[in-house]
Formats: sequence, C-alpha cells, structure tokens
Amino acid sequence: MNIEQLRAYCLSKKGVTECFPFDEQTLVFKVMEKMFALVDLGGELSVNLKCDPGKALELREKYPSVKPGYHMNKNHWNTIYIDGSVGDKIIFEWIDDSYNLVYSKLPKSVRSLIDK
Repeated sequence: MNIEQLRAYCLSKKGVTECFPFDEQTLVFKVMEKMFALVDLGGELSVNLKCDPGKALELREKYPSVKPGYHMNKNHWNTIYIDGSVGDKIIFEWIDDSYNLVYSKLPKSVRSLIDK
C-alpha cells in the first residue's frame, strides 16, 4: 500500500475530510471533525488508527508492525507501520473499524447529516 491508496480509501468514506492541523507531515482524516486516522508523511509510512482497547492489545501481540499509538492515547490508538508485513485488505478493515468507532460516538443528529 502507498499513501495514494491509503488516502483514497479514507476519503471514500462518508463525511470524511482531510487536513494538516498539527504540522506539514501529519495528514489527518476526520469524520465530521473527529479524527479517525493520522498518517505520518515524514518518514516510514505509518497510520494511527482508533481501536477498541482489547483488540488494540491483540493486534500489537499478533503483528510486529502494530505499536501503541504514537503521541496518542495508547489504550485507544495503534500505530501501524505500512511495511508490507500486513496485507492491504487487513489495513483497510482496520481503517473501517476506526471510522466506525468514531462515527458511532457522534451525536445522532450529526450522523443523520452523513447518512443523507
């Protein structure tokens, strides 16, 4: 996977925008202003994704390229180094999970704007 594929997949989700709120190398994807993915463009390609705490630990144990979220709440975020050791399909599933976790916490009135 490369940055173009990762970016296109994130932007294909309903209600998603992208921005650089922190610096010029951290691309952030938000659903209705809530972050669900942060991509480091400054070195080795990696993405921070929100994750259920129990599943976050499981993924870190199973995949060497999955680490506690860099500069994030380590209970709820993982950093995935995109080095080819995890297939694209699995990473896309993790992006889906992150998006769905954030989406599910949005107020119903905001979710209804996305679903129109």
